[in-house]
Amino acid sequence: MASRPERGAAPDTRWRWHWLWRSLASRLVLALLVFLTVPILLYEQFRVADAEKQVLLLRSAQQQGQLVARALEPVLATLEKRDLTRLGERLEPFADANTSVRLLLSPAMPAAAASTGLPDGEGFFYVASAPVVPTALLDIERQRLIEQGILGNLAGSCAGNMPLAIPVQQASGGTELLTSITPIRTSMGCWAVITSHRAAAYLGAGAGRPYWQTPEVQAAALVYLAMAALIMLLLVEIWRNLRRFGAVARAIVQKSGPTDSFAAQNRVPELAPVAEDFDRLVATLHSSAANLRRAAEDNAHAFKTPIAVIRQSLEPLKKLVPPQESRGRRALDLIEGSVEKLDGLVSFARRMDETTADLLEPPRQRIDLSALLNRVLQGYRGLVEQRDVQLSTRVDPGIEVRAGEELLETVIENIIDNALSFSPPDSTLRIILQRREKGVDLVVEDQGPGVDPSNLDRIFERYFSQRPGDAAETLDEDGMPHYGIGLWIVRRNVEAVGGRVTAVNRAGGGLSLRVSLPVAG
Repeated sequence: MASRPERGAAPDTRWRWHWLWRSLASRLVLALLVFLTVPILLYEQFRVADAEKQVLLLRSAQQQGQLVARALEPVLATLEKRDLTRLGERLEPFADANTSVRLLLSPAMPAAAASTGLPDGEGFFYVASAPVVPTALLDIERQRLIEQGILGNLAGSCAGNMPLAIPVQQASGGTELLTSITPIRTSMGCWAVITSHRAAAYLGAGAGRPYWQTPEVQAAALVYLAMAALIMLLLVEIWRNLRRFGAVARAIVQKSGPTDSFAAQNRVPELAPVAEDFDRLVATLHSSAANLRRAAEDNAHAFKTPIAVIRQSLEPLKKLVPPQESRGRRALDLIEGSVEKLDGLVSFARRMDETTADLLEPPRQRIDLSALLNRVLQGYRGLVEQRDVQLSTRVDPGIEVRAGEELLETVIENIIDNALSFSPPDSTLRIILQRREKGVDLVVEDQGPGVDPSNLDRIFERYFSQRPGDAAETLDEDGMPHYGIGLWIVRRNVEAVGGRVTAVNRAGGGLSLRVSLPVAG
């Protein structure tokens, strides 16, 4: 049998990464990271795109303001003072529900008057607007233009187009953006044509606020969060359902109490066929194990009866054949030897069937392993003395495991039988049962010849034996043939109840067998 890594050993890095990649919990964490990262990346891209869109719209609005100013320039150049009261009507064609036009005028003054005039920007006054804006709001707007130095710059030269992006309140409660201010010099003075646009209608609902506060982004965030929550809930529900399946499977294997069916524990409709298949599989395994045990018992009984008849019939035949009839006596010896072999084969077949049944449905009662081991050792006292072997034991009291009493008894007997069969006279057989951090160890150490290192893993294979000659021709302590299945049964029984068995050569000679079992919870 090919060597395999010891159970419980630390997995290598490659196996760990493979497990992490295929783990449902790891994929849940990965999905959560994706859900957190994707909106951050997309938000930044959309925010930049929205900012670029706002810039383009603002430029368009500013260019529109310049065109309005150019269109008004001939009107303002020929305007007379008596026409100032009707100037608002001249602005109406350039305004609409979303666009406003305002006119400010800094009247021309003689040089002597200008030297003692108002501070920069204070000389501009609102003359007209379309649509009409309340005077109080116009005063606030004018003050902001003065504070930012815009009107002051125009007062000096009355030249240069200035793009703006100044938010101001509307009379209706909305927000406007002053988008451009264009100076026009005429004989009457320096005119300032100001255009503004209603922010929500022209630049979108997000104008003048952070991008994440826009309705579109908030609506998209709600939809995304709902989708992410739905997917995460789905994955979590599947994960929880699988954990419930695992709990049912452990309860079935450990037989720790009343067990429910997989179908009863299922909460995901799509997994209902899987749960039903699991229930059918469990029922099939229980039925198969019961049938194997029944067949093993029935077959053994059916074969043992004629074997016993043949064995009993040999006794009168031995008395009828005189000793000098060598051929007859030899024939009787051959028949008797064959009957013994046949009896051994029947016992061997029964043990194989029972072992297979235990693998399908391993018994899981709470067993006091310390008491069981002491009881089995008591039965070996006479055999140990007969073999002139010293028995050294150390058994921690009160150690309990979940298994079957017959299953564990078979494991203990096979290990001790194997150790005794290789122990020379005047040697010591050490048996230790001790607790460890998460389980219990049963160690059996002999002082025999040990095992070839290349065969340490093979001694647990079926039909493998290091005994001289044909294993089936050698007899155990009960006079039964060896078939090389003792340690194979040990390994299968131990692994069936969640344990493991290992073998190593001792430094001082001999073999050490260690059975590790989980302690009863």
